[in-house]
Order: sequence, then structure tokens, then C-alpha cells
Amino acid sequence: MTDASQIVCPACGAVNRVPVSRPAQEARCGVCKQALFDGHPVAVDEPRFERHLRADTIPLLLDVWAPWCGPCRAMAPAFELAAAVLEPQVRLLKLNADEAPTVSDRLGVRGIPALFLFRNGAAIAQTAGAMTADAIVRWARSSLSTG
Repeated sequence: MTDASQIVCPACGAVNRVPVSRPAQEARCGVCKQALFDGHPVAVDEPRFERHLRADTIPLLLDVWAPWCGPCRAMAPAFELAAAVLEPQVRLLKLNADEAPTVSDRLGVRGIPALFLFRNGAAIAQTAGAMTADAIVRWARSSLSTG
């Protein structure tokens, strides 16, 4: 077991070491001094997603969405609520499929909204379709306990 987690700052992208003995919810970036967690999903582009995937040692929950997608817009508030529950144990990310076609293709996204759960850089679960906040939290926790 490691004595620290690596967390990518949502504001500046710097990689921070957060000792497990310190509450992650209170952690601030060593570079820009912004909070590492604020209970909201982090909007990412392709390079930022890749940085989180490579550097974060906590699980990542990715929502692949598009602004023209009705179910995506309907699920956005639920994903927001899920972030408040799952952070800081899980980092929630939002990736616009229209602006990130390479990642969408690589992940095999066929329908949106699509959720992908990553641990140590590898996808351990995925699902598609709009979900409530409770369903997102249950799915993520269940997938983490079995994946």
C-alpha cells in the first residue's frame, strides 16, 4: 500500500502527491494553490483526459457526452450530484465526444451518454444511457468493488 495518492489538479494540470494521512478533500495544488476537489466534475479535453488517465492514482469516472444530446443534458445534474458523493475517492471527468473523437473512438463509444470507470489507467467498467445520481453512485461503487 502506498503512502500517497497522485492527483492531477483540475485547474492547472499539475500532478500532486497527497499523503493518505491527510484528508484529500482539503488538499490544494502545490503549483496554483486551487482545491484539488470541489465536489464537481472536471471538464477535460483529450490531452487533459490522457494526463488524468496516466497520472491519477485514484479511480476515474468519465462521462462521454455531447451538447446536442438530450439524455446527456438531462443526466448532467445527476453526474454533478454524484461528484459531490464520490469525491475524493473517485475523480469525475466530463469529455465532450464531439471535441474528442480520438478518445471516443479508442474507447469504442457507440452511444451517449457513456460512462467509463478506470482504475490504474485501465477501463474496468462501462455503461451507456442516462442515469440518476443514485444509480451512478451505486454503479461506480459496485464496479469498483468487483473490478
